[in-house]
Amino acid sequence: MELTLDKLHDFARGAAFLGTGGGGDPYVGRLILQQQLAGGKRVTLIDPADLGDEDLVVPVANMGAPTVLIERFPNGPAAVAAVRKIEELLGRKAAAIMPIEAGGVNATLPAVVGALMDLPVVDADGMGRAFPELQMTTFSIYGVPGSPVVIKDEHGNEVVVQAVDDNTAEWLARVVCMRMGGKAEITLYPMSGHDAKTKSVPRTISLAMDIGRVISDARSAHDDPFTALTGFFGAADPARFCEVLFDGKVADLLRETTRGFAIGKLMLQHIDGSGEPMEIVFQNEFLSARIGDHMLATAPDLICILDRETAEPITTEGLRYGQRVKVIGVSVPPVMRTPEALAVWGPRVFGVDRDYVPIEEIRHPG
Repeated sequence: MELTLDKLHDFARGAAFLGTGGGGDPYVGRLILQQQLAGGKRVTLIDPADLGDEDLVVPVANMGAPTVLIERFPNGPAAVAAVRKIEELLGRKAAAIMPIEAGGVNATLPAVVGALMDLPVVDADGMGRAFPELQMTTFSIYGVPGSPVVIKDEHGNEVVVQAVDDNTAEWLARVVCMRMGGKAEITLYPMSGHDAKTKSVPRTISLAMDIGRVISDARSAHDDPFTALTGFFGAADPARFCEVLFDGKVADLLRETTRGFAIGKLMLQHIDGSGEPMEIVFQNEFLSARIGDHMLATAPDLICILDRETAEPITTEGLRYGQRVKVIGVSVPPVMRTPEALAVWGPRVFGVDRDYVPIEEIRHPG
């Protein structure tokens, strides 16, 4: 399958949806990829099942707080240089590029690198959404070491991190990224084709394109895009829970860039001002949603904020006071709900004082 210009808007929109507020501005990601495609470059997508077991697969990402990307765009050549460094360190040529996460810029940057290097991009990722820290991947959870991590900036500065574990790799890389101005291009988790096939969340790029298409088709037909999304996930194989959790407007917003993340919370009020507000907490991504003492959804399930009329996904840096929005919750695949996975990205990891309960059980107990 090929990612072409006519699919680009849907892809960026769907990636922003899966990014649950994080992963970087999808508009920025779309522009840098559009430039490559308009210039004659090609992006070929490969299903993970079609990889050779001994192929070298290199995940690529942009690291940093999403708010920084407003002023400092991702840099494709820096990411290519990071891949070349991985090849040098391992003494092997990359056979394919892969996203580390499914959101925003971090879905589109690997496609840019694939186009620049004439390498296929694996239709998979390590999160099935976006998460704020490097160790929060299925790769790490199921045994692929994150190191060596190569961190590059647009000025040619380069740091290689060889850490004792993936938590330490995150800690060290985050400091380097902050010193580079809060944004850097990275490669990490270099893996075999066998590991890419067995330890990733498959077909997330094609899922992003499908989500974007569902929204755009519904708008073109003057149908309700939220109803269309609910139907799309319900008809998936396997089916996934999808439901609107709240309909209202942004009443209050606290957002700051600190420790290399965009951290904060927002309060949503019903349009008519009645009822209790919803509180959503985020660290790059939306991580929990509650009304009063009642938790409606937590990571790893998707909490997505969309424009109330167009269903266009809104990122954490795109939030503004007074926006009319709907909050939609979506369940994640079983591989993201195992005890091993929840120990890495369950609600307690993010300071939520409760065990994980699947969103469908919260919404429809019994």
